Amino acid sequence: MKAIYFALTSLCAMSVYAHSPLPDNRHVSIQGSATVETKPDLADISFEVEVMKNTALSAKQELDKRVNALLDGLSTFDIKDEHVSASSLLTEPNIIYDDEDNPVESGYIATRSITVTLTDINKLNDFLNFALSVKIDTIDDIKFRSSKSSQYQQEATMRAVRNAKKKANMYAKAFGAKLGQIYSIDPNAHGSRYQYGIERIEVTGSQIDSAYLSTGRYLQATITFSASVNAVFDLEIE
Repeated sequence: MKAIYFALTSLCAMSVYAHSPLPDNRHVSIQGSATVETKPDLADISFEVEVMKNTALSAKQELDKRVNALLDGLSTFDIKDEHVSASSLLTEPNIIYDDEDNPVESGYIATRSITVTLTDINKLNDFLNFALSVKIDTIDDIKFRSSKSSQYQQEATMRAVRNAKKKANMYAKAFGAKLGQIYSIDPNAHGSRYQYGIERIEVTGSQIDSAYLSTGRYLQATITFSASVNAVFDLEIE
């Protein structure tokens, strides 16, 4: 909510200024806001690799084989080692229950999670198909982001400041006053909104339908960076 206050005491302060007392003289308190939109240029892809075999050793060996096949192919997609992170290997018995609800061991499961950052999202579809082809059969999540997020967030903040100044000037003129010096600045929370996502994908084969992974299926157009700021200006009466 945007509001203007002319007051002789700080009794007119809104709650958003509770920690920033208002001046005793005439003033205007205003909130400026702004957004900046950009296209993502990075993608963080999270995979989960799970293998079930008769023994813990054979499950681990098969899992290592799949993970190594994935890692060996990363250079094809210009993915560097620093863009890959992996969890520790976990092996545990696979427990099922018989007809009398008694737990029974049925082989062993080995699992490991891997996250890869793709710096060229135009290669995303090909990379996902490659991962599936080497039996990395669960795609947990894909998050898109910008390599210039700090720059865009700063730009959104500066736009919010300009927006606050513009509004303050407008209200001051409307009431026959002149905008004076800045008295206080109270930045609000900044953030970014990602207008896309992908549901968890599990497949039983080595490939996934390319139509399912077409760009329009899970990639939207923009990331929106937002910022807002509360500001208090002195008012001058001519």
